[in-house]
Formats: sequence, structure tokens, C-alpha cells
Amino acid sequence: MSTASSQIESLDQSSSAYLDEYGYTSLSRSAVLSLVFGILGLLSWYSPLLLFLSIMGGVFAMISFANFKKYPNEISGKNLARIGGFLSLAMLVLSPIKHAYVYYTELPDGYERISFAALKSPVGAPDVPPQTALELDGKRVFLKGYIHPTSLSSNAAKTFVLVPDWATCCFGQQPPLTHMIEVRLTGDEFASKSLRRHSLAGTLSVRPYMKPVDGLQGVYYELEADHFK
Repeated sequence: MSTASSQIESLDQSSSAYLDEYGYTSLSRSAVLSLVFGILGLLSWYSPLLLFLSIMGGVFAMISFANFKKYPNEISGKNLARIGGFLSLAMLVLSPIKHAYVYYTELPDGYERISFAALKSPVGAPDVPPQTALELDGKRVFLKGYIHPTSLSSNAAKTFVLVPDWATCCFGQQPPLTHMIEVRLTGDEFASKSLRRHSLAGTLSVRPYMKPVDGLQGVYYELEADHFK
């Protein structure tokens, strides 16, 4: 009786181990999320604002390995967590290095780095150039922005309107007047419809009055750009 009982217990243990391995292990959700965010985090190579995706991938990878240690026979997906964690860690290290390098090497000699923040009118104030913008009149500046789609006359345009944010660029809305710069390319470059962010350098002119622009209400700012990327 004792022998039979031992054999049954041994069989049960073997069956349980088999089922745990092949039929009753559940895929770790955190491991899957780690892989998903690890892949999405590759986009941080193009924009540092997306580094939070890699951070999420790393967090879910750590949660996964904590669960694997606690429930070694109940959950699976270690390889998914390994890949997700590796991708996340790689982007968290490499992306900041890449963006720091670009930041410190992209500014052409003789130009001042500015942003649209210096050109925008304060919230609640009249939509006219603020004092910070007036002080930039005639200066050689470097800034980044997006091409407004309705401002292009062709796919090889020499003039267009630059706006600060992706939403305005892609949905073609009418931006506030101080959120737009009319750009004229003076070199060999041409502009075409694009959703990506561009870098420009040139001489900025601040008008005391609004200049009408085809497809938009008008602009106060003009940029004679000799650098376009």
C-alpha cells in the first residue's frame, strides 16, 4: 500500500511539473510590456522627449524579474523581459549621449540659439511681438520648428511658414500670429511637406505690423535662412 501510494505521489508530482511547464504557466504581462516599451523606446533616438518610454520598459523589466524570482514555475517570458530590458537600458544610455552631442555641435558659428518662447506673446496679452522678440530684430539666430503644410506652394518651395509644435504642423490649424515665422531659403535647399522637426539659421526680422501670408492670416516674423536641415 505504501509503495503504491508513493508511486501515485511521484506520478502526481511528475504530472504537475509537466503541466506547470507546458500547460499551466502564464505569460508575464510585465515582460510583454517591457518588450513593447523597449521597442517603442527606440524612438527616443529621434526625440529625447520619448525617453520616458525606455524608462517604462526598464521598470516593467525589473518587475518581471522580481516576479520570476518569486514565482519561478508559474510564469514565463524571461526572454521577453531580457530583450525589453536590454533595449530600454541601451536607449537610456545612448540617446542622451546622442542628443547632447547634437546640441553642442549643431549651432553654426556666429548664430544665437533661440526658441519660439522668445517670440510668443504672453498668455492673455495681445498677439503682437513681445519685447524679447523686438530685441532679436536683425540678429542672426538658430532655432527649430515644423513646416506648416498650407504654407508650401510646391514640393520644392523656397518660402514657407515655420511653427513651433507638431500639432499645428500636422493638423494645419491657424496658429497665433506670434507663433509663426515666414522663412525664405537663400541657399540651394528647398522645402517640401514634412512632419519632422527642422533646424534653421538666418537673419530674423521683426515687423511692427502684420504681413499677409497665403493660406494663413499673416506673420510678424521673417527669417532669411542660409541654413536649413
